[in-house]
Amino acid sequence: MSIPHLPALRKGRPYESLDKAQVKDHKTGEVCAEISQVNAGIVRKDLARIGEARAALKKFTVEQLIEITAKAGEFFLNGTLPLGDKGHTQTPQEYIATLSRTSGLPHIMVKRNMTKLHYALTNMKVILNGLTRGLDLSVIDRGFGTQSGCPVSYFPTTKSLGLVMPSNSPAVNSLWLPAIALKIPVVIKPGREEPWTPYRLIQAFIAAGAPPEAFGFYPTDHEGSGEVVKLSGRNLVFGDVNMAKMYEGNPAVQVHGPGWSKIIIGEDKIENWKDYLDVMVASISDNGGRSCINASAVIVPKYGKEIATALAERLGPVKPTSSDDENARLSGFANGRRHLPAPFDHLVLGQQAPAGQP
Repeated sequence: MSIPHLPALRKGRPYESLDKAQVKDHKTGEVCAEISQVNAGIVRKDLARIGEARAALKKFTVEQLIEITAKAGEFFLNGTLPLGDKGHTQTPQEYIATLSRTSGLPHIMVKRNMTKLHYALTNMKVILNGLTRGLDLSVIDRGFGTQSGCPVSYFPTTKSLGLVMPSNSPAVNSLWLPAIALKIPVVIKPGREEPWTPYRLIQAFIAAGAPPEAFGFYPTDHEGSGEVVKLSGRNLVFGDVNMAKMYEGNPAVQVHGPGWSKIIIGEDKIENWKDYLDVMVASISDNGGRSCINASAVIVPKYGKEIATALAERLGPVKPTSSDDENARLSGFANGRRHLPAPFDHLVLGQQAPAGQP
């Protein structure tokens, strides 16, 4: 059987490039798909006309787009969807297996991430209610209205949402999903080892009735990624410390970097530290420790040795298993050159020194 080809999507239209990259099984090296690569010039050309994508979304009401988003959730979780432009399709089971093969994420963790995405898609009205603090959604359609008896207006601060996505965890794609219901097109630069989730989400949206023009899918290099961020009025980017520093202080860019999340237990709660052991273990190890919000340190005023021992007793027995093991708790890393430390070999547990001591 031929290898699937994932084209770039230029306002939803497939584009096959002469320049292609291969996405491979991280263990066997088998090619799972070829992906067309676009250069920065194509990104610039398309974003110069992004208003056409915005116009396609403005033809719908927010309520209609919420309904489409919910349907997309069902297609994403349960549907057989197009995979590329050569006639291939992908079932949910094939999506799970393929994503695991290229990213190292065990099947059970892919399924959990799928469930999170499905929840976001099928509960978009609740999400928008939280994001807008209860705004009457018809205000977004009209541009004006009232809230709590006061006149309000609504206008977008961007014509598109730029996204430079990672390869570590599929559920991060939930962050861009509200954009469609808010009538903002998305311009996605997918992660190298994880093009599957954004591509499947796009196909689910299109199958549910969303306008294809609302979706840009641009596998590209660093220069092309830079153009996505430069030319989109608002952006979400994922990366390392260098990426975070690059966009530090830029109000148009929300950076999701290394995280450096900490667990801090104060003097007022430390005597009950055992009550928080489950939270500590989950914060460190959930999702295989791959998420940017996984805890990297536990800081306590005392009982450091006791807490470290308790964590070791819980985390130490966790062993690597097969990717399809339903009890898998560890993830592989598909790209050794971009290795991130496993959750159990980088944990730091700090205890404050008594007053007067270093």
